[in-house]
Amino acid sequence: MRIVITGGFGFLGRQVTSSLLETRTFGGAPIDRLVLADRIVPSGAQSASDPLVEIVRGGLTDRLDEVFAEPVDVLIHLAAAVSAECEADFDLGMGANLDTTRALLEAARAQSAVGGRTPRMVFSSSVAVYGSDPALPLPPVVSEPTLPTPRSSYGIQKLVCEQLIADYTRRGFVDGRVARLMTVSVRPGKPNAAASGFLSGIIREPLAGHPAICPVRPDLRVALAAPRRTVEAILRIAEVERGTERGRLHGGLPVNLPALTVSVAEMLATLRQVAGDAVADLVTINPDPAIEALVGSWPAVFDDTRAAALGLAPDPSFASVVRDYLTDHADAVLAKPTLATGQPDHDLRTNWTFLPDLR
Repeated sequence: MRIVITGGFGFLGRQVTSSLLETRTFGGAPIDRLVLADRIVPSGAQSASDPLVEIVRGGLTDRLDEVFAEPVDVLIHLAAAVSAECEADFDLGMGANLDTTRALLEAARAQSAVGGRTPRMVFSSSVAVYGSDPALPLPPVVSEPTLPTPRSSYGIQKLVCEQLIADYTRRGFVDGRVARLMTVSVRPGKPNAAASGFLSGIIREPLAGHPAICPVRPDLRVALAAPRRTVEAILRIAEVERGTERGRLHGGLPVNLPALTVSVAEMLATLRQVAGDAVADLVTINPDPAIEALVGSWPAVFDDTRAAALGLAPDPSFASVVRDYLTDHADAVLAKPTLATGQPDHDLRTNWTFLPDLR
């Protein structure tokens, strides 16, 4: 089995790769080759030295001959330009998101046309496909049949790609699966250009001893998923077989990944509870109307029925999301906690030892 991951060295790409390399199987079958395609390959990337891994470096549209040099069984398409940079640079978003996805679909179609295997293609879409149009406000709870009305170029590009994948699937060119990702928080590492990036920054930066700006009002509610849950859901949607039985992928609709609904105020209260006043006070509320309008146009409450039928569930609380981050990225935390064991998620009282400033 040959699996290709676009954006293989991006944040989610690394997480998905790590999970596949840990089991070295996909849907119970052994992986023969794991192809990581990305514009930039970081020096010293651990996965790059694994004998199972093949690297395709460069722009995807220029490297399709390498990606499809041998038959592709599974294509997990994670590469994308993010929301704020698409809003700032229309051509960048159209090229990176729409044109690249269309090129991948055509390459997959060409593979199918010559009697080869029909690739299983998993596309990472976004909650940004939804928006509240003045003539058609969003319902209180959003589900897959809710009409998407994006309010950003990024959301439009993701929705167009969804529709292309649906038609290529209907025509038998690919076996397409669309996962609509919630905002992933808490992301480790440096801030990115996503409009929703502050939803990680207001937790990650203070825990590292750095100040952070919250560009939205605290009562804004958002839909989140921790990295662990997001990767678990992507791989589940990739591996699951089609069928009408519970636990199988039924129909052609996208799957909205499970969402934890939480207000920004609740996120900051959790930070204060876990890390204390000195850490929480590093966050400054300074609303940015553009970011607030963009992020505020996304729905916050979802019907998870379709995801639940696949065995997927949201994070139980934002405290559990923070706990995951503290466990997985302890080296990026200035204040090292000793989490009390056996405590419920809403009560994460800790003992903190402040280490030398890491800045």
